Amino acid sequence: MPVYMVDRDLPGITMDQLAAAQKAAITTSREFTANGKPVRYIRSTFVPGEAHCMCLFEATSPEYVKEVQEAANIPFTRVTEAMDLTP
Repeated sequence: MPVYMVDRDLPGITMDQLAAAQKAAITTSREFTANGKPVRYIRSTFVPGEAHCMCLFEATSPEYVKEVQEAANIPFTRVTEAMDLTP
């Protein structure tokens, strides 16, 4: 299944808000999958000095990934196909 990266600019976000956004992404992805739109949250990387976050999702469609962000009400700037090179 393809992997997609979600870019987020999150100026002023607290660690509690970041944790809540991550939880919402996971929960909403599971709901979408249960409803026939396969999306799996993989992980996030946050760069505090830039207030920038990159999240990886596995999905059959980039549209599903975008829909998850919108349904979870998590801001994002783009969704692009990516390669997860974790050993």
